[in-house]
Amino acid sequence: MTDRLFSRARYMVVVAATVAVAALALPLGASSGSWDVVVTALDNPRGLNFGPLGRLYIAEAGRGGDGACAPGPEGLRCYGETGAITRWSPRTGTAERVADGLPSLASADGSFATGPHDLDLDLLGGVYLTIGFGGDPRNREVDFGPDGRKFAREMYAVPHGPVLRVKDLGNYEIDNNPTGDEIDSNPYGILSRLGRRIVADAGANDLLQVRLDGKTTVLATFPNRMVPGPGGAPFSMDAVPTSVAVGPDGAYYVGQLTGFPFPVGGANVYRVPPDGGTPVIFASGFTHIVDLAFGRDGSLYVLQIAKNGLLGAFPPGGDWTGALIKVRRNGTRTELAEGVLTAPGGVAVGPDGALYVTNKSIYSGIGEVIRIRP
Repeated sequence: MTDRLFSRARYMVVVAATVAVAALALPLGASSGSWDVVVTALDNPRGLNFGPLGRLYIAEAGRGGDGACAPGPEGLRCYGETGAITRWSPRTGTAERVADGLPSLASADGSFATGPHDLDLDLLGGVYLTIGFGGDPRNREVDFGPDGRKFAREMYAVPHGPVLRVKDLGNYEIDNNPTGDEIDSNPYGILSRLGRRIVADAGANDLLQVRLDGKTTVLATFPNRMVPGPGGAPFSMDAVPTSVAVGPDGAYYVGQLTGFPFPVGGANVYRVPPDGGTPVIFASGFTHIVDLAFGRDGSLYVLQIAKNGLLGAFPPGGDWTGALIKVRRNGTRTELAEGVLTAPGGVAVGPDGALYVTNKSIYSGIGEVIRIRP
């Protein structure tokens, strides 16, 4: 996890306009869905997506290493080249690393890694991925030397081939700071579209469009909002947009984690017009969203990393129970595989109609992918 992903204070979709109001905050239905584990032994697995040949690609944030160390939001974090992309074949049931040696920062035990956070594929099977940071990108080299330049950016990987540094999103934040707030960058969710990529920067609190020539524009910014803070006093809370998905209407839907004081039920899903504009709340009442996906029937799947709140998750032995919520077109909600998920990190809808979720996404060596059949 990284700075704005959980706290910038360093404290620890409309499918159609007629259903927007119905989707705002309806009670959950009964839990449903059978499940099984299909991939194991992953290092801090985060976003995942299916490629053009029906194989599943998984971003692993790695486990850090024995390189330079510097303080981070969850304590000391150290550099290593342990980030990776793993590919799993539903046909054979086998998994293989198709890219490794990617930049990673993590605690001494390899937990709470920052590295490859999300990925999406182009039509040729190339992989665009975000490399997070969580902090002021001007400090990247100060903290980690020349390797620090590998963070807060977008990369492109050819499976079993080269990995290219495509766009330095940290520099974009330094030069532009679209929200006018403190300079911070943590590229997280990414969506590959024809001729461009859409990136949710959880640190900068914005949604960016990056064209093939590198030209970057702001599609939306997500301002702070006032919530009750410690003792009930008003507190300015960061939005922390972590995820982006394209809806059946062509608009972008953005899920927010929220910053400190991490209110339970305080996270929204926002709708952003295809050409950018002011975000509008599409659905509310969620807790710490880390990913979104749309099903073929227009249902929205909302993944929560800690459904009972991050303040109860961070202490040793804390509660990292996650949740996957299905929001139907009529606004009704159902939690799938209730009680199964622990700190989940990403969700994708498979060609078979099943949901694939990275689980134990903040741990090294025990991360996994769970298949849920609604």
